[in-house]
Amino acid sequence: MLRRVLLGIALAAIYWLWQAVPVHADGFIIPVPPPCEACTPVPPEELPYLAVKYHRVNVTIADQVATTRIDQVFVNDWGETIEGTYIFPLPESAAISKFTMWVDGKPLPGKLYTQEEARAIYDEIVRQRRDPALLEYIGRDLFRASIFPIPPGGERRVEIEYSQVLTAESGLVRYVYPLSTERFSSRPLQQVSVSVDIRSKESIKSVYSPSHEVAVERDGAYHVRAGWEAADVTPTTDFALYYTVSQQALGANLLSYKPEGEDGFFLLLVAPDVAAKAQQVVAKDVILVLDSSGSMEGEKLAQARAAATYILDHLNDNDRFNIISFSTAINAFARAPQPLGRRADARAFLAGISAVGDTDIDRALLEAMNGADRERPTIVIFLTDGLPTEGVTDPQQILDDVRQAAPKSVRLFPFGVGDDVDTLLLDNLARDLRGASAYVRPGERVDEQVSAFYAKVSTPILADVALSLSGTSISDIYPQPLPDLFAGSQLVVVGRYTAGGTVSLELTGTVNGEKRRFRYSDLALARSGGEDFIPRLWATRKVGRLLNDIRLHGESRELVDQVVKLSIRYGIITPYTSFLVEEPELALSDRGREQIAAGEAQALAAAPSQAAGSAAVSKAQAQAGLEGAQVAAPAPAAGSTSVASGSGGAAASVAVVGDKAFLLRAGVWTDTTVDPSTARPQVVVIGSPAFYDLIARYPQAAKYFALGDSVMVSLGGQVYQSQPVGATPTAAPIEALARSRAILHWLLRLLGMGK
Repeated sequence: MLRRVLLGIALAAIYWLWQAVPVHADGFIIPVPPPCEACTPVPPEELPYLAVKYHRVNVTIADQVATTRIDQVFVNDWGETIEGTYIFPLPESAAISKFTMWVDGKPLPGKLYTQEEARAIYDEIVRQRRDPALLEYIGRDLFRASIFPIPPGGERRVEIEYSQVLTAESGLVRYVYPLSTERFSSRPLQQVSVSVDIRSKESIKSVYSPSHEVAVERDGAYHVRAGWEAADVTPTTDFALYYTVSQQALGANLLSYKPEGEDGFFLLLVAPDVAAKAQQVVAKDVILVLDSSGSMEGEKLAQARAAATYILDHLNDNDRFNIISFSTAINAFARAPQPLGRRADARAFLAGISAVGDTDIDRALLEAMNGADRERPTIVIFLTDGLPTEGVTDPQQILDDVRQAAPKSVRLFPFGVGDDVDTLLLDNLARDLRGASAYVRPGERVDEQVSAFYAKVSTPILADVALSLSGTSISDIYPQPLPDLFAGSQLVVVGRYTAGGTVSLELTGTVNGEKRRFRYSDLALARSGGEDFIPRLWATRKVGRLLNDIRLHGESRELVDQVVKLSIRYGIITPYTSFLVEEPELALSDRGREQIAAGEAQALAAAPSQAAGSAAVSKAQAQAGLEGAQVAAPAPAAGSTSVASGSGGAAASVAVVGDKAFLLRAGVWTDTTVDPSTARPQVVVIGSPAFYDLIARYPQAAKYFALGDSVMVSLGGQVYQSQPVGATPTAAPIEALARSRAILHWLLRLLGMGK
């Protein structure tokens, strides 16, 4: 009998080596059910995370010292009273200055843990809840506080304040807030916001977020506010904000990332002084080409007049203007651009425009091009609500006519009003004449859209912008060609480079007909590693460009192949690259990608792009959004860590971490650079010594393994596959196998069954 008991203990001990000991913890309030005598304990992995009602972050940055104030409210949606532990992973070099949670009139104390102590806590949580989500935060200090019992439906409000000194590299300052921790909320947040107030003794040039679409408000050269807010969302990405400071008239900063064995990726931020001096402003002409056909009758024409009036009222001192209305006939205010002294006459001209007749787009644009000054920068704002129905009606002939007539000085900005417009014509016109198209959808106001656009381009600083880098070769630059630079705006340029190291940058352009050069020396391009958001931003813009090329010029197998490869490699999902979700098995092999590309090319050839209609306008807007993206295409919300690891909800098939994309295949998150059919992965058990040795060699791998229980990823030319503690290993780690054999040998000797 004793032998049987001891043998059972031996087998249990061996099993324990592969099985976690369940306790309690996870999330950022870790729920713990209170003890009870007459109930069955709930396994820790089945306890739901507490919901986050709202999460508000207010940041003040004064001369690189950032103070972050956080206000969160958690809700117990579970049907029972629970206790818990509040966990907050601190950014590097941050110091907690305030923590407030009051329960029954008493403040709750908290404790700060170093990176080494925090790692043990994260490891414990991973083992207890079978959830590797917190592995992403290995390497950060940790603040931890115990939470008193929370009744069903009860709330707990947490307020934290911490400070940190932000470093500046060549005038570039970076701030990061760990917003992605809200992935652990049991349901979407009702409200989340991040507000950043920046003050600097040096002039603030660029303000850029690679993670979120931020609104930026400038209050002079030394004070900027930036913010982002959303409702009913589950954030999956940390909030990152860059700003640059410089005393130069034109600030330029370079960020980069270089993967092992590949060309690198760079991001260039260029921004002028907020308040441009008179001699820096480019004198320009503005030509308004307004559709006055019968379909513009009523509110649309009234709003077009209001937009034109706004532009007339906001011309710079040395600017000139002209107005052309068109329908069946062409009616021009003047034969050539006029000085500001004639604005009163122009208002009377606008008041006399009536909506009647058909739409002669060709003659209207030729009138504008023939009247443009060939030496003076010219902005042509072209507004129409219909298809060409008079004169030349063939879109290709219109394009050819305008290309031949347009001086190099012209930038054309078409506005399509409503959905009955030829998007292929308008977008091609904008691309050929270095402008951008926009669409005013039904229910939107023409005057608001046009005036907002003009406010951005009203003060040109540098025309015909070009860049070069010495010390390396650059290629695949987006946007291409580079747009003109305007006061209050910034250029965000991405591209590829061959070799890292110290480089020099030269920006060239023209100001009032004179060539200007701006040189920047001792800039650095990474030789390895760097800012891993850049590759996906570059790929997002390139995919948008390729999709627009296909839409505007017809299907090309070569272009489709590039879209398929980029979409799979970087996890870029659009309505036009749905194959990434629908055919994940094919996506992970070269042969499969060829099949996908062939199928997409066939579908495009069978259903060529429609030029007009609601769907055509929506597609034009979506693809233009990709081509001009300031932020990389977002990862699918359902691919968050908590969902991937089994905390509830439908698992997405695509997830993005840094510069890598992963597809969920047979329960394994698989790096899209890995072909599972030929890979021979080295297996590592999460939390084992071998696992932490791997993290020490490749710190970025913690973020990859945080995706879920099993992740297959290529690191340094070797493929690794993680397994949770307790899983039956496909290839047992040597140290665990050795331990199990030693224990078994000892127990067998104890039983008299071994030597």
